Amino acid sequence: MEPSRRDFLRKTAVLAPALALPPGLRAEEAPRPRLRIGVSTYSFWHFKGPRVEVEDCIDRAAEMGFDGVEILHRQMSSESPGYLQGLKRRAFSAGLDLMGFSIHQGFVHPDPAERQKNVEHTLHCIDLAYRMGIPTVRLNTGR
Repeated sequence: MEPSRRDFLRKTAVLAPALALPPGLRAEEAPRPRLRIGVSTYSFWHFKGPRVEVEDCIDRAAEMGFDGVEILHRQMSSESPGYLQGLKRRAFSAGLDLMGFSIHQGFVHPDPAERQKNVEHTLHCIDLAYRMGIPTVRLNTGR
């Protein structure tokens, strides 16, 4: 019995994605994207001595070959537009992405006013991250 048109289409539909790849390059042979690795600025701050400036952390991260930097909000010396733009420029010039923004707060305090203060702080930090073009905000709730 000759295969029907429907059978032919059903069987060839399974093969179509594999046939679309260039000759000699099948799905299992496709190159994998390079894993990009970043570091947080607090990794350079020892907390016992003076605060290490974010700009110095960006420079160190670039020297060490990282692809990006996560900025710790507490470590920033300013929130002015000029300072934020300076951090962006420093990272860009060093070939680094600003990949994350780390903030500290807690949302389980029994006092509603304290919880609201932390919510407002979080919203403020999300705005700072947005102004620096940082795509992620990490909430550190442990103290």
